[in-house]
Amino acid sequence: MMLTRIAVAPSGFKESLSAQAAAEAIAAGVRRVVPHAEVDLIPLVDGGEGTAAALASATGGRLVALPATGPVGERIGTHFALLGGDTAVVEMAAVAGLSLVPRSLRDPGATTTYGVGELIRAALDTGVRRILVGCGDSGTSDGGAGALQALGARLLTARGYELPRGGNELSRLDRIDPTGLDPRLKDVELQVACNPFNVLCGERGVARVFGPQKGASPAQVEELSAALERWAYVLERDLAATDLREGPGTGASGGLGAGLAALGAHLLPRFDVLLDHLDLDARLARADLVVTAEGALDHQTPRGKVPAEVARRAKQSGRPVLALAGTIGEGAHQVRAAGVDAYSSILPAPVSLPEALGRGAEFLTDATERALRMVLLGARLVA
Repeated sequence: MMLTRIAVAPSGFKESLSAQAAAEAIAAGVRRVVPHAEVDLIPLVDGGEGTAAALASATGGRLVALPATGPVGERIGTHFALLGGDTAVVEMAAVAGLSLVPRSLRDPGATTTYGVGELIRAALDTGVRRILVGCGDSGTSDGGAGALQALGARLLTARGYELPRGGNELSRLDRIDPTGLDPRLKDVELQVACNPFNVLCGERGVARVFGPQKGASPAQVEELSAALERWAYVLERDLAATDLREGPGTGASGGLGAGLAALGAHLLPRFDVLLDHLDLDARLARADLVVTAEGALDHQTPRGKVPAEVARRAKQSGRPVLALAGTIGEGAHQVRAAGVDAYSSILPAPVSLPEALGRGAEFLTDATERALRMVLLGARLVA
């Protein structure tokens, strides 16, 4: 087997490596084994961290820096992207992402998407006609309530008081007054790039699936699930929205998808929206081997994660796919059905979480070298 062209198409590793840094770490491992190979770096975004910067870079656009409200209520420096022409990209993770929530404050019932609404307003100020909101890596579970508040909606209790921010407060929601919503929303196309497998409510609702990852206890998960049920009911009643409980993508970024859908946003499969800018299919087809990666491979990976999407596309042109991951979780074997031919953890031995996060690039480079040496050995044995 000749490895002359290798496509490196990873996502980022949460709280450790950006997609670009992951791609560079893999490339360093490739060059230890096949130094003369042509390595095509294709760092992939899924709507989460790095999305705005990646799309700006791919299209010749630019980032606009500004302050906004972070997920725990403090003012932070953040950004959105202008892609030229009439499109802005708002990356929710840049203002409400999990990495912006200190570990001691990780309570998804208290964090807010208020800053997302502020970024949308700032994008409207530029006169764009389309705003693409990238969902992923969120530290919130407020159903997008904070974003709607920032855009002018009033969320009221039965006694007419405005709700404080945070998903837990939605259990007290009585009605929504939309009269103060920014009127410019009616003149812009609002698109949400999201994982269609994520839904707001029900047994697979966002609070139950992702709440524990964001710091919720089992009791808090159930409280938040009930609050989001209330949110969906009032949204549908007061904003004439439909299919918000279990519609595809409504659970994106802690339910931000549902909140924006109630304003008329189109919830779109994220890879259909994001990857067209990268000419991904053609680049994978030119490779002898495709290497992808993410922080964890498990039963969730085939449900809209980067390695599964890369594998699906690579298989359209018959290309072999190797996946590397920080951890291998329950159900990881399911990625084979998605098109991954082989997968491996990058950890050389049990290590603490802080060490794993801090040494992510080193571990990924070393794991790539080990995996490629095994690939070449296997090729020699069957030659």
